[in-house]
Amino acid sequence: MSRVEIYTKSFCPFCTRAKQLLDAKGVDYQEYRIDSQPELRAPMIERANGGYTVPQIFINDQHIGGCDEMIALETQGTLDKLLAA
Repeated sequence: MSRVEIYTKSFCPFCTRAKQLLDAKGVDYQEYRIDSQPELRAPMIERANGGYTVPQIFINDQHIGGCDEMIALETQGTLDKLLAA
């Protein structure tokens, strides 16, 4: 199974929605909460090529984007392929 990382903040509805999708698929993921670990914000922005909103999602070190982008991958039927890689 793929390595999934997600940068989040508390009380972020998009973060919650993204995590719910991953949970529904039974995917284990590493969550980085940048509101409780602000030192992770700069590395997140660098990894996300300037993306500063949350969530920022990575699958096998590939930047997927945010919640909307992950849901688009699910709708297109390509998310499972990325997760299985």
